[in-house]
Amino acid sequence: MKKFHTLLPEGSKFNQILCAILINFPVFVYGASIGWMSPMTLLLQSKDSPKGVPLTESEVSWMAAAAYLVCIPADVLLAYAGDKLGRKLLILFISGVSAASWILLLVSIETWALVLSRALVGITMAGSYVTCPIYTKEISENHIRGTLGCLVILFHTTGNLFLYVIGDILSYRTILWVCLALPAFHIVLFMVMPESPSYLVKKGNDEEAVRVLAWLRCRRVDDVKIQEELDVIKIEQKNDEESSKFLLKAIFKDKILFRAFRIALVATLAREVCGAIPVLNFAGEIFTWASEGKALILTPNQQAMLLGLVQVLGSALASSIVDRIGRRTLLTSTALISGLSMCSLASWFVAKHYGAYTPAWLPIVTLCLCIFCDSAGLQPVSVVLTGEIFSFKYRASVMGMTMGLASFADFIQMLFFKPLANSIGIHVAFYFFGGICLVTALYVTLAVPETKNRSLTEIYEDLRPKSDKDSIKSKYDEDKYVGSFRSINIT
Repeated sequence: MKKFHTLLPEGSKFNQILCAILINFPVFVYGASIGWMSPMTLLLQSKDSPKGVPLTESEVSWMAAAAYLVCIPADVLLAYAGDKLGRKLLILFISGVSAASWILLLVSIETWALVLSRALVGITMAGSYVTCPIYTKEISENHIRGTLGCLVILFHTTGNLFLYVIGDILSYRTILWVCLALPAFHIVLFMVMPESPSYLVKKGNDEEAVRVLAWLRCRRVDDVKIQEELDVIKIEQKNDEESSKFLLKAIFKDKILFRAFRIALVATLAREVCGAIPVLNFAGEIFTWASEGKALILTPNQQAMLLGLVQVLGSALASSIVDRIGRRTLLTSTALISGLSMCSLASWFVAKHYGAYTPAWLPIVTLCLCIFCDSAGLQPVSVVLTGEIFSFKYRASVMGMTMGLASFADFIQMLFFKPLANSIGIHVAFYFFGGICLVTALYVTLAVPETKNRSLTEIYEDLRPKSDKDSIKSKYDEDKYVGSFRSINIT
């Protein structure tokens, strides 16, 4: 590692980027696991099913829901384990679970194996959105942490698209072998990566934390900037020690922490209830409803490819601009556009019901806009934002809690979207999703501070209630007045 370091110019970002890529590689594998459901469900329900008989709707429903159910407790458990065992060990565990899920599918094609394999995906899902973003944040410098933080969505969407493509050209078992090779390859490579500096400081290993920071920043261990960054981590954790040992009590008792928690919760739930989840899972049926009486019909694989490509383009855009225009602007604009597109689609269905003119291209455009905005802003910014507005002590726990609620919201949507759309009309669902997005845009504008290139102290100053700011200012003015009065008397 040291020898490799000397080949790079001082202050190079290469090691941070390399480490962030390997941290988020399990997310790529998770994305492939999610993408696997689209082409493989069609195959497993066909007369050419590798099982010999087609899977029933009930069996497919259990396969789809198992990951989300397991993810709910896994979010909290992995957040706790990451603080106790370290980020690096947990990343290796996530890749091990991914490998186990693919091995299970290779060993058996029975229904129990299919459902259990999908249940294991719930663990990798939790790790991908709890451990990976936190680990990435803790190895990144302030001015690139947004770009590196968005890798989680870019790798997820690229994994989806990767599986859509190979699912169309390779055989069932060949796909499983390819997917098994990915986590196995990652485990070998990740062995040489360092632990999070914040975790090392928490464990009292300051010497190793300095070495890791020096390697990540491509600087000497005695560089003043390395010592300054170490001091910032120590101050952050010292402040954590002075707060309550009971995390939930501290969060709800402290006004600033509670406002930060509320922002994280709103951003996370808005990401999940913006309409992207049902659109991605039920795109075929949505396109079918929209295409009734129209000539514009896409095959299931064309739909998957189109939406997968749109996702990748959106997440790539987010990674390239989030550190330029800021989190607040990106989140507000994507929420606003997504809300308007969902309301437009709902209005399209209403107009179609009453026999008014409805252009055939509008459903595809609005659905693509929804998916694009989700991957370009709502998803990546919510993940980056949550990691940035909490210190080490609270970061994993808050991420686990918000992701647990998000997983529950996903499960509810998967369970009730189709029945409700069939009973009260699909336009009601899309008006609901659109309303959520528009309210989110308003909330972000009024309540969410900009976090780009800012320290936690600066962010918390914005989150401080106005009454507290006024009292601090009054005390400052009073002290200033008393000082002036004393100087006059002395004169």
